[in-house]
Amino acid sequence: METAGKVLLIGAAVLAIVGVGALLLARLGVDHLPGTLSWKPSDNVRVFVPIGLMVVVSIVGTILLNLFLRR
Repeated sequence: METAGKVLLIGAAVLAIVGVGALLLARLGVDHLPGTLSWKPSDNVRVFVPIGLMVVVSIVGTILLNLFLRR
């Protein structure tokens, strides 16, 4: 049970760091990269699909995982 608690605490810390990073990147304007699709079908509905940001996060994540998990 002690190991599960440590894993949960580490996971929470990682999520907190990712959240703070996302807030900082949003303040820098990174949430509106080229390739962002925005569609407003009515006054109270807005669909926002950040495809450009998803591609950048995927590439950076792949590079980081390859660097840290390489045997």
